[in-house]
Amino acid sequence: MKIALDAMGGDNAPGVNVDGAVESVNELPDMQIILVGQTDVLEALLSKKKYRSGAIEIRHASEVVSMDDSTANALRKKKDSSIRVAIELVKSGEAQAAVSAGHSGVAMATSLTILKKAPGVDRPAIAVLMPRIKGRFLLIDAGANVDCKPINLLQFALMGSAYYKLVYNVDSPTVALLSIGEEDTKGNELTKEAFKLLKSAKINFIGNIEGKDIFKGLADVIVCDGFIGNTVLKVSEGLAEAVIQILKNEISDLTFGKLGFLCLRPAFRNFKKHTDYDESGGAPLLGINGTCVICHGRSSSKAIRNALKLTYQLAMQDINKIISDDIASQNTIRTEGT
Repeated sequence: MKIALDAMGGDNAPGVNVDGAVESVNELPDMQIILVGQTDVLEALLSKKKYRSGAIEIRHASEVVSMDDSTANALRKKKDSSIRVAIELVKSGEAQAAVSAGHSGVAMATSLTILKKAPGVDRPAIAVLMPRIKGRFLLIDAGANVDCKPINLLQFALMGSAYYKLVYNVDSPTVALLSIGEEDTKGNELTKEAFKLLKSAKINFIGNIEGKDIFKGLADVIVCDGFIGNTVLKVSEGLAEAVIQILKNEISDLTFGKLGFLCLRPAFRNFKKHTDYDESGGAPLLGINGTCVICHGRSSSKAIRNALKLTYQLAMQDINKIISDDIASQNTIRTEGT
């Protein structure tokens, strides 16, 4: 299994990407990595590492997409960017999947441009695993589509259900639609029409779910448009960081603050681990003709390693073929006006 890694993408690139690649190939004996980026920089970093002979190779890319680049400009002018070259390796068959912690908009747009949509899929979606009281749930779409139609939310539900089955080996994951009330009459026109479609689909649909309940473990897959999903994702990340800092501040103000902090340190550590995006590594773009996983821009080497392991699993089991088959079996190919 060969995976193309955008070595120049992310706030901490290329160091953490190289470290994550080395950790991955040392852990998985049949994984190979193509590091895509500036050859001289990557060779210098790799020369200091120990890894399986032949497990990592370098493919030169002369350009880097910065976080300040517009998606349109990067697509039009940066034809030799590390993101694009990595995805082109998937298209050519040299790699079975691509991973990037770089500009997420460019990674999505480039994947769509080069790999195209999977058969029957109207719009691909980003699927993010998020923490709940016990375990994790899947949020889909987490930012690929800010404006959606009901058929899109149905397909997101199908894709999310298939993905959750694969990752957690759950036969019938519960699926809920994010709305402003549990009743099927609550919500806007999009969610009310989508509710009808999800109710008749061959999935374990349990109805609407409110924002206050998404972390309680009531549903395995939570469906929404990308605007709402990305907002939920970013608010959740910020809230988790704020809660930790608030508790630290409160404890430090107590008379026995330092002692209290030492006693609570294991709990803080476990909480941080449970809510840390590094644990899930990355989020796949589901519904394209190939496997592409997008990582957080602030990814550490641990996040890159976990993203590569997830990518390996998805590519080995051909997740997008499973998705296409599910969608075809339910006749959800887009029709005009839906």
